[in-house]
Amino acid sequence: LPYCPHTSPYLAGPLRVSFPGDLTMEMIARRNPYVRPGGKYKPPDCESLSHTAVIVPHRNREQHLKQLLYYLRPFLQRQQLHYGIYVIHQAGNATFNRAKLLNVGFKEAMREADWRCVYYHDVDLIPENDRNLYVCDASPKHASIAMDKFGYKLPYRGYFGGVSALTPDQYMKINGFPNNYWGWGGEDDDIATRIQLNGMLIVRPSVQVGRYKMIKHKHDKGNEENPKRFNMLAKTRRTWQHDGMNALEYTLVKREHRPMYSNITVTIGS
Repeated sequence: LPYCPHTSPYLAGPLRVSFPGDLTMEMIARRNPYVRPGGKYKPPDCESLSHTAVIVPHRNREQHLKQLLYYLRPFLQRQQLHYGIYVIHQAGNATFNRAKLLNVGFKEAMREADWRCVYYHDVDLIPENDRNLYVCDASPKHASIAMDKFGYKLPYRGYFGGVSALTPDQYMKINGFPNNYWGWGGEDDDIATRIQLNGMLIVRPSVQVGRYKMIKHKHDKGNEENPKRFNMLAKTRRTWQHDGMNALEYTLVKREHRPMYSNITVTIGS
């Protein structure tokens, strides 16, 4: 097959995002006939220039997951990407740990394929412009620069939350993400600090392109604010080299190749 063009001819630019309430996985599967089990996709008529894994940390958010898949699948297909979607499900009722689940996702995705780019994607953020290309850059990328919840602007300069992307090399250079941020908040600032400490910059799309709509929801039970986060952030410079990919411990409960995504259930301690 020939290589796909550098700019896909199928891009539409700004998208209208409303949240249909009656989605089922069957409906989403019918709309995406070329997706292979485990949520893998390759363009049918050309060889993609980018191989991207999308990692989604998850627990008890089935409705949000349906919305995300409903919008993200056609979005990525119009970009002519070769991609896979990995949903990393935290088993049990212990406090949620987003960054540790993202580490698990990286490890499990790379075990399955030689992905060249990895996106770390909150389940409740829907991209609103398909020119926001899900490909990696020479520097770590923060894609969700403009979220509706922050009035479509960056809440503060070093913000790295929501949707971000690193190549495997960039990820390994910062020793992955921290494993010790239990509960809400702090881990994205820790990651931004790791990037900075390793002499890398953060790149972002324009405010017009990196737009995201957040699915409104109440604060999750089991994901309460982490009161220790500010103390932990003050120590990142000392901790990043031994708290990360090199210290990751978890137990794989099950791996399922569902029609629209790979579901990886793990216990990660507490």
